[in-house]
Amino acid sequence: MERPAIELGSVGLILPTLPQQTTPTWATVSTGATARGAGGPQRDADDPIKELSGICQRAEALGASALWACDHLFWHGPVLECMTALTVAATATDRAFLGTCVVQLPLRQAPAVAKQAASLQQLSRGRFILGVGVGSHAGEFEQAGADYHTRGRQLDAGIAELRRSWHSGEGVATGDIGAGGASRYRQLPAPPVVPVWVGGSSETALRRAAVAADGWMPLFLDPAEYAGALERLAKETARAGRESDSVTRSMVLFISIDDDVDKGRRRGTEWMSGLYGIPAKAFERHLVTGNAAEVAETVATYRRAGAEHVVLYVTDDEPLDQFERLVTALPAVGIDPRA
Repeated sequence: MERPAIELGSVGLILPTLPQQTTPTWATVSTGATARGAGGPQRDADDPIKELSGICQRAEALGASALWACDHLFWHGPVLECMTALTVAATATDRAFLGTCVVQLPLRQAPAVAKQAASLQQLSRGRFILGVGVGSHAGEFEQAGADYHTRGRQLDAGIAELRRSWHSGEGVATGDIGAGGASRYRQLPAPPVVPVWVGGSSETALRRAAVAADGWMPLFLDPAEYAGALERLAKETARAGRESDSVTRSMVLFISIDDDVDKGRRRGTEWMSGLYGIPAKAFERHLVTGNAAEVAETVATYRRAGAEHVVLYVTDDEPLDQFERLVTALPAVGIDPRA
C-alpha cells in the first residue's frame, strides 16, 4: 500500500457526469448515419468526447490537481461510466491525477475492476487513484443482482482481491509463463502502484481506510467533525501497525458559489435533491455556499483541520465557472491550487 509518487495538489474537481438539470451531448447522441445526417460528420460542438475533453483540459488549466468521476450502474438519470470518463480525461490532460469517487466495488467482480484500473494506470503513466466504497442504494444493488446486505464484507474481500490481482504478475515476463496451471493466468503487465482510497464517513469506512487503504475520502462532515475523525483515523492507523502518514487525508465538499447567498443555497440544495432523490432541506447543513472568498475560506478551514486534498463537487451541471471563481480566490487564504 503506497501513496501516489507525486503528491496531490490542494484541490480537485468532480467531473459533471451526473447531470441533474441539463442534457449533455453524450446523453443524447446517436451513432452512425443518424448522428452524421445528410450534411456529413458531426460538428465538434456535438462531439461528446470533445465536449468532455474540453472540460477536463480547462479544469486542469484552472488548477485542478485531480479530476474525479462518480459511479452508478443503474440510476434515475444519465450517468457516464466512471472508468470510461476517466479514460477520456487521461487523453485530454497531462498532469492531473484521475480518480473514482467512488467505485461501488460490491456491484462488480473485483478482478475485472483490477484490470481496468491497471490499464488506466499504465495508460495515464501513474496518474490513477481507485476510490472504492460500499454503495448506499438498495435498488441499484437489486438491479445489478448483488447482495446489498453483505456489501461491507464484499468490499473488504474486494480490496484484498484487487491487490492479489495486481500482484499476480509481479516478477513474471510474458515469455516465462508456462502452458498450464495458475502460472499461465496472470494480470500482465503488472501495473505501477494503484493507490486505493476508501470513501464514506462512517466509523467502519474510517477503520477500513486505516487498515487496508492508501487514502480516505469522507463527505458530509463539518470542519470540527472532520478534525475529530482524523484524530481517530490516526489512532486506527497506528493500531494497524502503519505509519501515521500512510493514509492520504482528503475531504469531499459540495459547493455552490453565488454572491447572493440565499440564491446559491437554494440552487445548490435543489441540485443535490435531484441527485439524491430526497428533499432539498436535508442538504442545507452539508452544502458550502457563499461568495468565492467565503467558500475559499471554508476550503482553507478543512485544510487547516488536516485535509491534504479537497475534492470539490460543484452543484451545477456546468461547474467550471464556479470552479474558476474559487481557485482565483484561494491564494488570498493561503492556498496555491497548483501546489
